[in-house]
Amino acid sequence: MTKRAALAGLLTLGLSASNLTAPAQAQAFPTKPITVIVSFAAGGPSDVIARLLGEQMSKTLGQPVVVENVAGAGGTAGAKRLAAADPDGHTILIHHLALAAAPALYANLGYDTKTAFAPIGLVNTGPMVIAGKLGLPAQDAKSFFPYIKENADKLTVAHAGVGSNSHLCAVLMSQQLGAKFNQVAYRGTGPAMNDLVGGQIDILCDQSTSAIPQIQGKSIRAYAVTSAQRLDVLPDTLTMAEAGAKLDMTIWHGLYAPKGTPVPVLDKLNAALRVALKDPAVVEKFKAFGTSTFPEAEWTREAHAKAFAAEVDKWAASLAAAGVKPQG
Repeated sequence: MTKRAALAGLLTLGLSASNLTAPAQAQAFPTKPITVIVSFAAGGPSDVIARLLGEQMSKTLGQPVVVENVAGAGGTAGAKRLAAADPDGHTILIHHLALAAAPALYANLGYDTKTAFAPIGLVNTGPMVIAGKLGLPAQDAKSFFPYIKENADKLTVAHAGVGSNSHLCAVLMSQQLGAKFNQVAYRGTGPAMNDLVGGQIDILCDQSTSAIPQIQGKSIRAYAVTSAQRLDVLPDTLTMAEAGAKLDMTIWHGLYAPKGTPVPVLDKLNAALRVALKDPAVVEKFKAFGTSTFPEAEWTREAHAKAFAAEVDKWAASLAAAGVKPQG
């Protein structure tokens, strides 16, 4: 009995020490630079948003926030990298709705989308812009969609890999028009946009974040936006509904940590994100990108978790209805 009592005492001490260690670590957090994984190539919309947020969040957290681009497999390579990271808050991920759509597109992700990540907070939301190279004969949306439907087999549509926003947009556009395009995969929409500007590809459905500067610079032509209303920064670009096509697609970004990250650490990251989202420079940049923050009431970790779970279910149903099956 004495040995058992002694063992029980040691176990109790061990548990007590363990319980004290986590809060202590969380209180000291962060103790080193924080890495933000971007699941696509440098220069794309997720990369731009990550660098903008990282600059502001570092001021609150007192540590540098550095970006690591882990491109590949439609954004799932970066997600897999986060799922395997230490759950201490020093490695986080910025991702968009492609993270939620991945289970419906890939059979062997290497992680469980619904349980592998701890949502930190929602970042921004905005539409996609359907754009084409300047050499296309169609000058406006009303002539563009009939043209690409008739010439689908001759046109190339770029995307950032299966499951990316640009790919999902291309799938929905193909479904809506009843046309099958020649799709060209890139490691991100950054390099895809470069080829669109250079005329090597014909069409790209990209986030407003990276499409707007090229449109305003007259390097590419915008045909339509996937939002219900026109964008203030692109007042002459029709919505898909105005162009006679039904495609309503809203893009959003969120920050994630690995599952098991201590709640106090998640709260610190969420607090730093909130400060960044209120920064006038960030708000102004988002406006220039044709995107915006979520209502402040939705900046909580709980709101992010709820929205993410709903998106996983939504895209599973939507892609199944489109006849898309998970790849190996």
